[in-house]
Parts: sequence; C-alpha cells; structure tokens
Amino acid sequence: MRKAFALAGVIALAGGGLAATATTASAAPPVSPGASLVAAADRALAQHPNAIRASSDDAYHVYSSKTDTAGRGTVRYTRTYDGLRVYGGDLIIRTDAKGTYTGSSVGLSTPLTLSTAPKVTAAKARKAATAAFTGRVTGTGAPELFVDASRGTGVLSWETVVSGWLADGQTPSRLHVLTDARTGKVTGSYDEIESVAGTGTGLYTGEVAIESTQADTGYLLTDPVRGGGTTCDMGNRTSGTCATFTDADNVWGTGLNSDRASAGVDAHFGAATTFDYFKNVHGRNGIFGNGTGVPSRVHYGSAYVNAFWDGAQMTYGDGSGNAKPLVALDVAGHEMSHGVTENVVPGGLTYSGESGGLNEATSDIFGSMVEFYANTTVDPGDYDIGEKIDIRGTGAPLRYMYNPTLDGSSHGCWSTTTKNVDVHYSSGVANHFFFDLAEGSGATAYGTSPLCGSASPVAGIGRDKASAIWFRALDSYFVSSTTYTAARGYTLSATADLYGFCGTEYKAVQAAWTAVNVSGDDYCSTGNDFTVTLSAPTTAIDPGTSATLTVSTALINGEAEEVTFSAGSTPAGVTVAFEPATVTAGESTTVTVTAAADAGRSSAPVTITATAASITRTAALTVTVNSAAGCSASNGTDVAIPDNTTVTSTLELPDCLTAPSATSTVEVHIVHTYIGDLVVSLVAPDGTAYVLHNRAGGSTDNINQTYTVNLSGETAQGTWTLRVQDAASADTGRIDTWTLSL
Repeated sequence: MRKAFALAGVIALAGGGLAATATTASAAPPVSPGASLVAAADRALAQHPNAIRASSDDAYHVYSSKTDTAGRGTVRYTRTYDGLRVYGGDLIIRTDAKGTYTGSSVGLSTPLTLSTAPKVTAAKARKAATAAFTGRVTGTGAPELFVDASRGTGVLSWETVVSGWLADGQTPSRLHVLTDARTGKVTGSYDEIESVAGTGTGLYTGEVAIESTQADTGYLLTDPVRGGGTTCDMGNRTSGTCATFTDADNVWGTGLNSDRASAGVDAHFGAATTFDYFKNVHGRNGIFGNGTGVPSRVHYGSAYVNAFWDGAQMTYGDGSGNAKPLVALDVAGHEMSHGVTENVVPGGLTYSGESGGLNEATSDIFGSMVEFYANTTVDPGDYDIGEKIDIRGTGAPLRYMYNPTLDGSSHGCWSTTTKNVDVHYSSGVANHFFFDLAEGSGATAYGTSPLCGSASPVAGIGRDKASAIWFRALDSYFVSSTTYTAARGYTLSATADLYGFCGTEYKAVQAAWTAVNVSGDDYCSTGNDFTVTLSAPTTAIDPGTSATLTVSTALINGEAEEVTFSAGSTPAGVTVAFEPATVTAGESTTVTVTAAADAGRSSAPVTITATAASITRTAALTVTVNSAAGCSASNGTDVAIPDNTTVTSTLELPDCLTAPSATSTVEVHIVHTYIGDLVVSLVAPDGTAYVLHNRAGGSTDNINQTYTVNLSGETAQGTWTLRVQDAASADTGRIDTWTLSL
C-alpha cells in the first residue's frame, strides 16, 4: 500500500478512505520459525471457534508466524469465506512456550453468514469505479469479488483498481474502489499512494556516514550492508529511468540544494537508518522482514510537494519551486514504517476510522523514533512531525505529538467523533498517548502535554520502553480493524509480556491511555485475571431493531478460566443477549441489544458482567433507544426574528403512537448575532411551555444545541411550537431549523 505526504486545503499528512488488501511483490511476511508452532495454533483454531468467529464456510491461511525470546508464539492467519478473500477477517493466535493457547485477536463481531452471489455485475462495478476516479484514468482492472468485513460484519463487495494520474498531473494513483455487490453503491476507496501532501552531506542531516558500492569508474549509491538498497535521481520527471547516483571520490553532496546528490544523501541515510532501527531495536530484518533493502527515488516531478511509499520503494519530490526536497529523516521513517505495518498486519491497519488513525500514528511514532535513533546534531530527535520540510511555508511542523490539537485539526483526546475524522487527525489520540507514555504529561523538554478531562498526571517510562511496547502490540496483537479501545487492551497485554503484569510500565500504559480519554476496565491482581473490553462504549437502536457489539476478554494473569456473561438492568423494552454466553478468558462473545417495537425513547448505562471462578469484571455499555417511527420531525422553514418580537415555528407528529419520554430532545439551530437577547421555549400541545434558553450567552453568535426535556406527561398528538422571543434591540436573526424527537 502506498503511503505519502499530501496537500489538502492547508497541507497536511493526508489520506484515503476504506482500505482493502493490496499485494506487492516485495511484501514478504516473516519466515515461519517452525511447523510445531503452526500446528499448535491450528489446534487452537479448531478448539476455540467462538474466539475467532468461525463459520462452516471459512478457511484459514497462515500469513506469518514467529516465536519471541521467551518462547511465546504468534501466528497470523488470513481468512476466506466460500473461497472469497475476507478483508477484516484476519486473526492472531497466541501460544505460550509450551504451545498452549493463551489468546487471540480478531476483528469480526459475528461469524460470516452471507450469500456470495452478486446482484451487481462486474461490468457495472468497473464502470462505477472508473467514474469514482478524479484525474486522468490510464486503466481500470478487472473487479475482484470479495467479502468486506472491515467494519466487523461481512458485505459482499467488488474491489476494482483504477490506475492513472491525479489532478496535479504528477502524482501516480492506483485507486482501489469498493462497490457493494448487492446494490452497486460505492462504499469506500483508498489509494495505494497517500500524499505528504562513504561520507555525504545532506540538506537536513548534515555530514553523515553512508554505505556505497565501488564500481569500475567510481562509486554507486547502493548499500551493500542493507540488502542492496539504492538511491537514484528521477531528473524531475515522473516516469522513465531513475539513474543511480554515482561519484568519483565517494564523498557525496555538499549540503546545498544546487548539488543534486545532497537530497540523495538524506534519502540514502533515511533508508539506512530506518532499516537499522527496526533491525537493531526491534529485531525485524528491515522493512519487509526479509533483509531486502529499500530503493529511494529523489527529484521526482517538478515542484512536487509530496513524498510517498508505494509498497516497494520511497519517492521524494523537491517541494515548492524545487527548493525544498521532502527528504527529512522523520518523513523517511514515517513512510517506510507504513511498509512495516502493511507487512506485519495482512493488508495493514484498515485505512479509515480509528484503525486508520492507529496506522498513521504508528508511522508518526516510529518516524520520530528513527530520528532519535539517528542522534544527529543537525536534526536531533523530537516529537514534531515534518518540522524540517516546512511544507506549509510557515516553519510549523505538520503535527505535534505532545499536543496534537496545535495543528488545528487533530484530536488530542478520544471522543465518539474520532472515528469520523481524517486518519491523519484521528492519529492524534495515539500520538498523544505515546508521548505521555514515553516522556510524561505536563511540561517536558519537547513541549507541554495537556491532560484530557480530570485524568491524573502521567510519569513517562522512556522512549525505549514505550516504543518496545508499541512494536510488540503491532507485531503480536493488532489486527486490521483494531480500535482505540482494543489498542488499550492490546498494549497492556504487550506490556505484561515485556515487563510483567501490573508493574510500573503496566500502570504507566493504563495512565497514558486514560490521559487521552481512552478508558478500560483493566485491573491489577495476583491471581487468575482477565480484562473485559467493549468494541464500542455506546450503541443506539430504533424500536423494533437490534444491534451487535463484541465483548473481548484478554488473559492478563494466571490461568484462563471460563467466563460467563450477564447484563444488568436495561431501559424498558430492551433486552441484552450473549452468544456464546460462556467463553474461555482470551476469547470474545457477541452481544445483541434488542429494543421491542413499543420501546420508548431512553438512554441509560447497562452493566455488562463477566464472571469467572476467581474474579468478576464489569464494563459499562450506554444503550440509547431512538424515537419510534413517526415520533421525530423537523421544520426547516426559515422564520425571521426581528427586534423585540416573538415568533413561532410549529410541527406535528400525527403518526407517533407512543407516549413522549423523559429524555425527549429538541435540536435547535438559530442564526442570531447576540443570543443573549433570546428566550427560546418549546410549547406542548396542551400549552405547557418548557424553557430551553433564557437570555444566556451574551454576544455569542447563533444557537446550535440539542436540549433534553422531560415530556413524559405530554401526549404526542397535536401542534408543537418552538417559540423564540427577541427581548432587546439592535440584533436580529432567524430560526433556521429545529427537530423534535419524542
């Protein structure tokens, strides 16, 4: 999968949408340590079908296997369903040194049950995919029928690869377009290219030692120590031969942009340093895991403000006016770390939602760690991303790990909306977590890291331990659809593997996640113990419908015991069921929340209890029942609000057959230049007035707010009125729209 820097409004590390499996020639999984580990994992697959969401039409294929220094095994599998590839169906089986099953990671929320007969033809999917491309199309491949399970459930889909050039005419594109094979609707896409937006002297690294190869007439910028990685000059073209740099005396570059080899030095040094970092620090044999070197292409395109990873090589543009090549060390480390992620996790971490944010954060984390590992005086390590390339032209970095919100777009604290923002901005939550874990919260040598909400201060454990924990979690726990809640549990398990259960490091990981508002029901104990993690902390359903979630358990101490699930009190008309109701610690269950057809609007926490012989754990799930059919309505007709005047807007709910609830809501959107002038009330059909806003807010512009009102004593039928009084002079406005949900 290509990863790169790009321009989007202001220039930021930009990204695509939903990801599907991409295959590259050089993307080789790690070599298996032996058949005995795989055999043990295969037995665990057969013995724990509920843990992996198995169906009778599934087949599993070993993607990679490895044993760590403690003898613990990790085997990754891909999944097919009725012969079709399942994206999001990847899973991990973990074993101890004796080959005993200790746990699993899985992204599916339920076993797959779907027809594999498409209702939409491949030809129609191909046409829709071609139409979805923005730029100049050079070719459209044959659509592949597959199962898209990246959101936890399976959808029969077509994947079509459209090749071409983006609107700038210089950025190559291989756009993977996903189409629902039942409806023909385009459901997502991702580009394999994501845009950012001897001795030698580089533009950013200064004078450094680099490896070259002696030839008959001089030296080639080919690294014989790291798998033959080469660095070449594209001559400011986007196609054609890339000429490997040559030099007569093995002294490369001058540190000036006028010497084309200077950018080559930075790129060559970046590839070598990233290779060495992963090999020497994490025991991974280079980016691909097989010792192969990374080719680097510099001086790509004309005034090209991008750098990208395409699954096999690095490519760097020269920046605005060909004056600022994007060859900085953390950029190189960031992009090549995408190569690590997509080779470790089958298909990579899905490039949308929270898993996409974790994908980008992983590259930011390791890009920064590569910078620290290099330990150069010209470009010392820090937690600013892309600070040397000045891609915005303001001297500001692209992102700030210690306080992600400083870029104006990134999330520094997790919220329910984090999954909806661009992956380069949802990455802020994990970046912030990692900084706090490594350096601590508050004032540090690298910047001040704020806490989220009422979280307690975090004492850092150092970069070395923090990066070891993150790599262990990526390598042995993360699957393609990992969320932030799951990442908390996985990093805690990784910490227990490396540094023991409930020690200083374990508690620091707990504190660092809490500091960015990612909570979890994890405890420290001395006996048999496990954690309980919900795939989502909330669920909202309509009357007469159901929703499913996953409750995952992870063994964190002692032996795995049977765990039985139950639910506490629920809102009226709501039931909660578990399938299976009993699992072994380390496995997961599917929770089905159902609202009866006559269930009223409500919202309340439901306690999910997991009971084992030694200990009981709980997790809180907030269940919201939406308004019944016909019990929500809007009025979008503008109503002018003159000075010192009372105006009204009305609506009716003739089809609402249930009584209004105590948690009814009124969503109000009023355009006004001084909301302190306004008194806003909801008037029920019987004339009772409920004041929503009473001359608060002073000179603030506009009201955009949802109010919760207890309307349980009212009847739905009749006319409901939004009454707005302007009680002062000079400022006017209008009722824009309002919605009543009973």
